[in-house]
Amino acid sequence: MQLITLTTDFGTKDWFVGAMKGVILRINPRVTVVDVTHEIPSGDIRAGAFALMASCRFFPKGSVHVAVVDPGVGSARKAVAVQTANYFFVGPDNGVLSFALAGEKVKAVHRLENKYFFLWEVSHTFHGRDIFAPVAAHLSRRMSIQKLGPPAKNYAKLRWPAPKQTDRVIQGEIIYLDHFGNAITTLPNHLLTRVDGTRSLSIGRKTLCPIKAFYQSVPKRKPAAVPGSAGFLEIAVNGGSAVKVLRLKVGDPVTMTVR
Repeated sequence: MQLITLTTDFGTKDWFVGAMKGVILRINPRVTVVDVTHEIPSGDIRAGAFALMASCRFFPKGSVHVAVVDPGVGSARKAVAVQTANYFFVGPDNGVLSFALAGEKVKAVHRLENKYFFLWEVSHTFHGRDIFAPVAAHLSRRMSIQKLGPPAKNYAKLRWPAPKQTDRVIQGEIIYLDHFGNAITTLPNHLLTRVDGTRSLSIGRKTLCPIKAFYQSVPKRKPAAVPGSAGFLEIAVNGGSAVKVLRLKVGDPVTMTVR
């Protein structure tokens, strides 16, 4: 299967995503293009990195993942393609690929410098259309990554706030807010030895909620922390928005304790 995924902050009101797909299909009319999301908050590289990490592993081997959250477009920032044991990743070298790549065996990293594989005219404001889309399309046709440009020793990495654990306390932080108003933390589900309410989640000295198995384990409009589908504990409000009710934001520290 020839497959390309797109993760961007472009939204769907403008022509940006459609133009990227047009470029891809001109080069490889047989490829399937899948929209992961185009609703990443504008310029939020870390949110884009999390969305890519949470979704990429569910696609068939050989898929090409394109992520474009690129506030530095047109500047001196580099562009890269990365080949792993399972996939190809294409995007700006600003860290947006790094969370996904942390879970992959990286085989090759190449700078995107061969203009033969770019669009005929490259703008300073739309590298998603002019560089990343055509490069991804060529890769989907089984072109060698080595043709794209010189090899690079590394790629930009965002800091992953790894949890800190003691006997009765595990500390992490909020990493992503979804459109339901759920706040996803950096506390992996596997750290839970049980989900029975004997553990709770707090910010500072304020206890936010108990840890439960699913959203409706608590009454309507009440908060709970549940093991999330992305593999991390998430804070939710049954029938409401935890972000609004609890006034949560990305970067808030969270602490899981055993009563």
